Amino acid sequence: MSLEDRHALVLGASGFIGRHVVLALGQAGVRVSTASRSRESYQRLARWLAGRGHGQAPADLRVDFTKASLIDGACDDVTEIYNCAGAFRFGMSVDEARHANVDSVRAVVGFAAGLPNLRRLIQVSGYRVGGQDPDPWSEERRRETYRALGAYEASRVEADAVFQSLADRLGVPWSIVNPASVIGDSATGESDQYLGLASNMKDLWHGALPALPGNGKTFVPVVAADHLARFMTLLPVDAASERTAYWLLDDDTPALPDLLTLIAEHYGVKAPSTRIPVSLLKRLPRRLTKADPETLTFLSTDRYPTASAHAFAARHGLTMPDTATTIRRWADHLAAHRFGDAPAGDRRFTTPGGIRTFELGEADAPTVVLPGLPVNADTWAPVVAAIEHARAVDLPGLGMSTGGRDDWPSWLTALVTETGARHLVGHSIGAAAAVEAATAHPHAVERLTLISPFFLQAHPPRTIRWTPLTRRLLTRMTPTALSARLTGSTGHAAALASAVADLRRGTTAATTALLLAATANSQWRADLRAKLQRYPGHIHIVTGSEDPLTVDGQSLLDTLPHVTVTVIAGAGHHPQLTHPQDVAQAIGDQTPFAHPQGEGGVTAVPERPW
Repeated sequence: MSLEDRHALVLGASGFIGRHVVLALGQAGVRVSTASRSRESYQRLARWLAGRGHGQAPADLRVDFTKASLIDGACDDVTEIYNCAGAFRFGMSVDEARHANVDSVRAVVGFAAGLPNLRRLIQVSGYRVGGQDPDPWSEERRRETYRALGAYEASRVEADAVFQSLADRLGVPWSIVNPASVIGDSATGESDQYLGLASNMKDLWHGALPALPGNGKTFVPVVAADHLARFMTLLPVDAASERTAYWLLDDDTPALPDLLTLIAEHYGVKAPSTRIPVSLLKRLPRRLTKADPETLTFLSTDRYPTASAHAFAARHGLTMPDTATTIRRWADHLAAHRFGDAPAGDRRFTTPGGIRTFELGEADAPTVVLPGLPVNADTWAPVVAAIEHARAVDLPGLGMSTGGRDDWPSWLTALVTETGARHLVGHSIGAAAAVEAATAHPHAVERLTLISPFFLQAHPPRTIRWTPLTRRLLTRMTPTALSARLTGSTGHAAALASAVADLRRGTTAATTALLLAATANSQWRADLRAKLQRYPGHIHIVTGSEDPLTVDGQSLLDTLPHVTVTVIAGAGHHPQLTHPQDVAQAIGDQTPFAHPQGEGGVTAVPERPW
């Protein structure tokens, strides 16, 4: 069958697997139509495809699984159908699960039987539910299966049997793929599925996983989303794949405790030393396990018949990507997107100087924001979005980055010399990092913007030097309390929720406390002022009117030849929270500032909240 003859219809195209199938078909040059429930779903899919280089959007059709016609639109020339529709959700009622996963299969097979040019109907089933006896189920069997497995898995088991039975009876040519746990794209790690293994990874990230489930034989296999999609797109062109089911997974996926330990090592966190047997886990109450009982059936020592899938892949020159690498990339993507809690946007982990570093914004952008304390890169997202070609990075040991203060020299060198940072925007403690980088590499850093540079402002309160007290305070701080402390208002609590979450992870609060104490060190403050005087490039100082420079700080700036100062009216030490648009404008503003009170007009120096 030539590419010109192929016309693929993808059901469930806006879902995780479905959109990867559409992308793989487009990359193979196959004409694609997608059947979505709404125009909005289609538009989301089209944007996703466009963001991954799929220039031509697929045809847009409407699907309604409650109608006999199923799809509104011409489908007579469709040669292959990919049924990726269904509900992947635990906690459904039996009726809800059967409607979503069994009744929809009946509708799809019935629709496929009426297409004159159909050559293959491909059904996505599952590695734990595939291979069912297609004989009709009795009511007793149905009740027992749903009681034993739970609504979700039982509905997929029943759907597998119904699909085979009905397709054979109606003469529909079919293939089934039984994928393992589908994880992120093998190249990017991208995934928006947060159930199952992803929830264990979230607990690892936050230090909330009390024990590793299972033992050395507990097998929860995985497969990369893009590999699954490419495999599926090859099925219609292989006559031998008709009426065949394929288990698609990596037989060498590490046993579950080892897999989670691999992820913990990659995250730089300590894996639990305790293991809990699956048999005990199933007996414990949900309030202790915090796991949906339906997920526990996946904790098994079973192995699966993968030989036919391996043979098919070899026949078509399809190689499974390295699973450990894919798992690490998937883990990075999930953490960078805060397991679904982060807003949309470009977010990633990089490794300048060998330090695992979180950044958001445009990759390799020349303008780099170095956040202050005790906040993170996420609090700068609105500012970064308003600036062209900018990114924000968490300093070592802060936010979601690893490392610590001792890593600054090598990390800053790599940031400037290897990632293209040319304009450093340092906020508070980040201003210190920016000055150190600029004076170490004056010919590479073309411009400095220092926002609320602490070493040109009032000393912090004495209590900031009591690091155990500060650390304890930071780990117990709520977003509301932090907002009030930093801005005098509780209105920025939502923007600070991620910073609070970071402060409760690992050693972030301890590193923050040490750096806060360091801001009171007179010798360091003097060294930073001296380095600032030696920097030959342009310097732009941005402060809030409620958090001014000291008289001495202003006097130092008056001696420098390439300095402009911007004061944001009504802002304090964290203007990115209270005045993000003003900060964004100031970062790009090259107009010299004339102080409203004249040179050296700073008189009031209020004590900062830290």
